[in-house]
Amino acid sequence: MIGAIIGDIVGSIYEWKRIKTKEFEFFGDKCFLTDDSVCTFAVADILLHDLPTDTILQRSKTMQEWCQRYPGRGYGGMFAGWIYDDPPNPYNSYGNGAAMRVSPAAYLNREDLDKALAASDRVTEITHNHPEGLKGARATIHAIWLAFQDEKPDAIREVITAEYGYDLTESVDEIRPDYRFNEICQGTVPQAITCALESVSYEDAIRNAISLGGDSDTLAAIAGPIAEAMHGIPDEMIERVKDEFLAEADDMRKIIDEMYVC
Repeated sequence: MIGAIIGDIVGSIYEWKRIKTKEFEFFGDKCFLTDDSVCTFAVADILLHDLPTDTILQRSKTMQEWCQRYPGRGYGGMFAGWIYDDPPNPYNSYGNGAAMRVSPAAYLNREDLDKALAASDRVTEITHNHPEGLKGARATIHAIWLAFQDEKPDAIREVITAEYGYDLTESVDEIRPDYRFNEICQGTVPQAITCALESVSYEDAIRNAISLGGDSDTLAAIAGPIAEAMHGIPDEMIERVKDEFLAEADDMRKIIDEMYVC
């Protein structure tokens, strides 16, 4: 899960200043925590503390509470309104927010794919209940889960293509030249998965994602947890994020501690 947080932070300054290269300062001076991280922590909170018999309203309220506690983090238009809706009903979204926040579902269910996918649906349907939104989240979870099973990139690629119909035939270098900013699952999830599957390290996956020149923080937040499951993350990178970007966010640090004990 922290792979999503780091990817979000590193990609934050390139969302509107897009680049087409892997050569950039990894933690730029103006990096910050965006909505991708806030929503990921909310999902972790839901899955750690809400019961399996909870209601969609309860899950929605937990998400709303987190986002209201961290306002102004770049929330998308429809979601920004939903944060204050009463009642907070799903709005049939297939935006890439479904996939960027969902990684805790895989991290908490490493031994059972069915449970991981069910958890994905529970936290996605509160807003992104369009079939493509649910599919994008599921594909992300499935890729992470397979990586935890030590499946090789080619095997993961084959399963994701067969199960979700995503075209994963292009390489990062082939995607990059013509890729443009995209905020839907169909135009973000396959590319982000490819960035992870082609990587030789966690950092390399994040550099792949940002180098596409698209929705950088979200691409990196999707690729990040897949790469984390594949490669792990250097301890010093995790500590830097906790000490520098989460220093005053006790609620977030608590979630990380709980997640990585489970």
